[in-house]
Amino acid sequence: MVYFDIITIFPNIFDSYFQTSIIARAQKFGLVKINIHDLRNWTIDKRKTVDDRPYGGGPGMILKIEPIYKALRSLSKAKDKKQKIILLTPRGKQFDQKMAKRLAKMKRIILVCGRYEGVDERVSKFVNEEISIGPYILTGGEIPAMIITDAVTRLIPKVIKPDSLKEESFSQLTNIEYPQYTRPEVLTFKDKYSRIKKLKVPKILLSGNHQAIKKWRLKK
Repeated sequence: MVYFDIITIFPNIFDSYFQTSIIARAQKFGLVKINIHDLRNWTIDKRKTVDDRPYGGGPGMILKIEPIYKALRSLSKAKDKKQKIILLTPRGKQFDQKMAKRLAKMKRIILVCGRYEGVDERVSKFVNEEISIGPYILTGGEIPAMIITDAVTRLIPKVIKPDSLKEESFSQLTNIEYPQYTRPEVLTFKDKYSRIKKLKVPKILLSGNHQAIKKWRLKK
């Protein structure tokens, strides 16, 4: 089993996504365990304050180091070599399939979701790596946490049939998966000028020649 521990100030964001489809089944069959942790549980004041103004001035609020440090100390296993603590930040290394495969070999993945203007820089001293999901800005790290959890979960043995994984995009054979078609064989429709048009499935896929189909797919 692979354990995911996600630290966030908006724990309810994850409810719907993690309770459906492949991730829901993976949890049901005991292949993964996803724990969502409210960062406010590690605060000490009555208001459960998790952020404060930045030293030196500037806009917005910064997530404080103290509750994050306490959360990591509580959740992490100090001597566990099969554990990764990850800070989700636009400044991190961009996430890709190679990284997902590496993380799928871990036993515990702790994801720290940033918010607001960022996270106290000292948090970086207590994480193993910093990851970004792309060159753009999001409101927080919750969506990146979902993406990483999804991408890693589907690579865990028995979550998805091995044959299904082999021909996916970014697999060992190719970067992008070949075009896929299903019924109907011919789609008849009207274009914007009310002219009758037809979209057909490539003949090669209807030929029954599996060697030729394989060659076509690799080319595409």
